[in-house]
Amino acid sequence: MSRGEPQSAGSVLMVRPARFCFNPQTAASNAFQRAPDSGSAARDEAPVLAEFDGVARALRRAGVEVIVAADTQDPEKPDAIFPNNWVSFHHDGSVVLYPMCAPNRRAERREEVIEQVVRDGGFRVARTVDLSYREAEARYLEGTGSLVLDRAAHIAYAGLSPRTDLDVLGEFAQRLDYELVTFETADETSRPVYHTNVIMCVGERFAVVCGEAIAAPLGRAAVFAKLTASGHEIIDISMRQMHAFAGNCLELTAQGRKSIVMSATAWGALEQSQCSALARHGGILRVEIPTIERQGGGGVRCMLAEIHLPKRQ
Repeated sequence: MSRGEPQSAGSVLMVRPARFCFNPQTAASNAFQRAPDSGSAARDEAPVLAEFDGVARALRRAGVEVIVAADTQDPEKPDAIFPNNWVSFHHDGSVVLYPMCAPNRRAERREEVIEQVVRDGGFRVARTVDLSYREAEARYLEGTGSLVLDRAAHIAYAGLSPRTDLDVLGEFAQRLDYELVTFETADETSRPVYHTNVIMCVGERFAVVCGEAIAAPLGRAAVFAKLTASGHEIIDISMRQMHAFAGNCLELTAQGRKSIVMSATAWGALEQSQCSALARHGGILRVEIPTIERQGGGGVRCMLAEIHLPKRQ
């Protein structure tokens, strides 16, 4: 049942990277990352910034409000381009801060970034829910990487992994009043999939899901049943398509129109019937981010922290 909250946002936070590079601290749990050839890191800096700026331009052309925060040089934060892992912004004015698995990602949590969102967007914050203290317990929950939220129905889907801890999930659900749908995940090598948002995306009336990556048949059936009961058309993708980031997309709303943002890699991996099904739910906004996907191991959805905060009166 809808609680009157919009599923898709019209504003997003992006963080322009200062020192983007392959992060060895995250590679052990992220099968999507690819280490660069020796000596290529410097050559990849310009393409990454061009890819980032291209995403921001495409979103603005579609009418989405984009707040771009600048990363800082020190300390080095190789994954600063993925802010959705450390912060989420909610309709009731809540800002949630999350416990991060990799020690070198914890410096991404910066109060000045939240202050810029509030100032530049004219938003209002009612409270901060800080879950980052769970890092001391080696328990992690990496934002809307770990959580795929049906905000209208207050259902949080979460695939368990080293970065998505069941106990922290319970605290999130209690503090934000969400129903949890959790499941075990496995890729072709039986390793857990590092983040839920590469397995699935939930829009207002559709859901892209890699059913193959949900390990147990009963878990898969439960996820599909919940999505169907909440009024979503399910677009089931294969494991191959998941590895092309086809599940890592995001629905946004601007000027009364819905846009589904995904990478050109992801769109190119879909079959025609899947493309047609997705296009029924909004305009497809395709962006080119091959370097970010390859070295960062994250897609375009990971680059966007959607802002659902209320505006100041």
